[in-house]
Amino acid sequence: MIQLIVGGRGKGKTKHLLDKVNTAVKTASGNIVYLDKNSKHMYELKNKIRLINVSEYPLNSPDEFVGFICGIVSQDHDLEQMYFDSFMVMANITDVKDAEPVLEKLEKISEQFDVYFVISMSVDESELPDALKSKVIVSL
Repeated sequence: MIQLIVGGRGKGKTKHLLDKVNTAVKTASGNIVYLDKNSKHMYELKNKIRLINVSEYPLNSPDEFVGFICGIVSQDHDLEQMYFDSFMVMANITDVKDAEPVLEKLEKISEQFDVYFVISMSVDESELPDALKSKVIVSL
């Protein structure tokens, strides 16, 4: 399953994402991974959550990003949840319309490997393609 947290820049999406991941770790039976474009929020995450600073890796396209996610999923059979802050920046997506095929691939990965994704995107809900609007859990 994929859930989206959407809103313009500086609206508080990261705070919602951090609250959600830190709450989830209390009841999770598997591993949790938090992907971010930097390590700025390292000390705001509970110590059981694995932070990955995506900018440390040479990812230059949405397909490379999906491959990176597949690598993480394949190496951790206890992976239960993944949280993405600044999804479009990390995945090298400049237009929200280009996010839809990437999110469709992530949905397939989620279903196949039973990994739950929560993704923050710096777009207004009104800009999302109709197929993605049902996945929004927070709109700021």
